[in-house]
Amino acid sequence: MKPAKNIAQLPPIDDALRDAVLHVTARLKDQPGALLPVLHGIQEAVGYVPEVAVPLIAREMNLSRADVHGVVSFYHFFRTRPAGRRVLYLCRAESCQAMGAAKLEQHVKQRLGVDFHQTTADGAYTLEPVYCLGNCACSPALMIDDELKGRVTPESFDAWLATEKT
Repeated sequence: MKPAKNIAQLPPIDDALRDAVLHVTARLKDQPGALLPVLHGIQEAVGYVPEVAVPLIAREMNLSRADVHGVVSFYHFFRTRPAGRRVLYLCRAESCQAMGAAKLEQHVKQRLGVDFHQTTADGAYTLEPVYCLGNCACSPALMIDDELKGRVTPESFDAWLATEKT
């Protein structure tokens, strides 16, 4: 059974979000294996993949809502809520664990007052786990937005955080 083509049957979605989703899907949907590039494009354009957009994405990709939701929920990279102004990706892979990432994880969570997949109350930081940043020689690793940091300690994290707050 094909998805309904009548947009009136979709849940309410604001015009800006609808336009962003339609722009990204129109540009990428004909690629082989287009769902991942489409989801990346939407997250880049909007900052996350809103749950309310899943039915529209599914319709435009000629997929079921379950297919789209399954991919969004499977990959840790995709967010369904807005992220903070800065996103911190803390590596949890074996090399980083062997070099003190568990201690760093507890420290970062305590300092920010959040757990993984959460955003600080002031909207400044979102903390995300990642399972290898490819910086194993400089473990433990932390990526802040697109900036990779190696050999991160609780003290160097605190120093970075202090410069952020000034």
